[in-house]
Amino acid sequence: MNSFDLTDPLFILLVGILIVVGGIIGLRLHPFLALLLGAFVVAMMTPAAAIEQYALGTGATADGARRLASQPVGERIAFQFGSTAGKIGILIAMASIIGKSMLESGAAERIVRSTLKLTGISKAPLTFLGSSFFLGIPVFFDTVFYLMIPLAKAMAIRIGKNYLLLVLCITAGAAMANSLVPPTPGPLFLVSEMKIPIGMMMIGGFLVGLVTIVVGYFYAAWANRKWPIPLRDSVDAPLKEIQSLGAKEDTHLPSLWLSLLPILIPLIFISAKAIVDVSSSAEASAADSFLWRLLVEGIAFLGEKNIALVAGGLVALLMLAMQKQGDKKAIVASVQGALMTAGVIILITSAGGAFGGMLQQTGISARIGALTQNFQMALLPLAFFITAIVRTAQGSATVAMITASGILAGMADANYLEYHQLYIGLAIACGSKLIPWMNDSGFWIVCKMSNLTEKEALKTFSPLLTIMGISGLIVIVIAAKLLPLI
Repeated sequence: MNSFDLTDPLFILLVGILIVVGGIIGLRLHPFLALLLGAFVVAMMTPAAAIEQYALGTGATADGARRLASQPVGERIAFQFGSTAGKIGILIAMASIIGKSMLESGAAERIVRSTLKLTGISKAPLTFLGSSFFLGIPVFFDTVFYLMIPLAKAMAIRIGKNYLLLVLCITAGAAMANSLVPPTPGPLFLVSEMKIPIGMMMIGGFLVGLVTIVVGYFYAAWANRKWPIPLRDSVDAPLKEIQSLGAKEDTHLPSLWLSLLPILIPLIFISAKAIVDVSSSAEASAADSFLWRLLVEGIAFLGEKNIALVAGGLVALLMLAMQKQGDKKAIVASVQGALMTAGVIILITSAGGAFGGMLQQTGISARIGALTQNFQMALLPLAFFITAIVRTAQGSATVAMITASGILAGMADANYLEYHQLYIGLAIACGSKLIPWMNDSGFWIVCKMSNLTEKEALKTFSPLLTIMGISGLIVIVIAAKLLPLI
């Protein structure tokens, strides 16, 4: 293909990067505007043939592919924007309400005080790291981040430092568990596509994840020393209110069990649903017992992530009402502040989803696959390399894992493979951590909910995931050599 072809997905990707990054950092455009502008330019540069090929690759019929290609640019962007908002809108709104309510009611302060009594100030970041990793196994990354960030803000006020370290510890733990350990969608897809036993993937992902988060912790500690970032004032978490709660006596704060409920309810519901979903015995028993079937259906309903977050939000609001002694004006003001913040995050994240969706329609994944299929290199680094490029190009870790596994599944079944295909799956999972930037919805969630600027997120959050991904690859290559499992 001619390197100067204006319809080449790589060239379109470059233009999109320049518009978004240059618009936000260079021209100081609001991220929502820069991302939408990038999406429009990418969509207008993408030929109809590429859109049809993309649609066919996703399982659409020939008629459906032609209809997508003939849709106006605005409609395609609006669909991807709405699709992203549909996935994260309720989650972000309810998580914002939970965070605001936990901060203002003193629940976050109570949890932080109890944590410090057990671990001490010096071990608080490690506690955040380990907690986020374990929570990230049954629960999506964004949900873990939503639930933990109010605790990080309260902890930073309490100890007077290390806010960036706490944020990066939450990010490190949740992000690695999300890509390495089933039952999250990416690892589950790898299990089926690469024919990896799910138990083996869980154990292997857990062990690799532990190594990567240790490496991530050391980077986070270094970044915290080099670029100390204070907890900033914001509409949803005014510093004066957090500080005033820190001065309260324990008797004026909610009890620990009540403080934990807004977090525990969604976590228990979602985790229970995940267990039921992967349990083959649940299906077998359901036909024999009406009560069991009723229980499974109830768990399936309550464990749906939107319902689970709504339940947690209602409990958080009830706790806030108890602490505010029924002051309706104070409660309404709290909810309004939370939703104002959530609205901006939803708009930015949805625009990022539209931008990433338009990049996918260029055929960037297939283009990268074609470029790398004849590389004469070791299979594990190749799997990592392909996934990393696709992730960086279009923003979604899950899409990158699906793309790479589709390219490499045939090689994983080859008889000449000198190690178990588990290692290829783990290499793909680690490759999906590189390199998060403006086309990744997770980037905006971390950036906006933690009150980091785009530059600060690019020099702390993005390198953190990249370093952990590379360290994971190193561990996987060594393990495949020393312990091939065949």
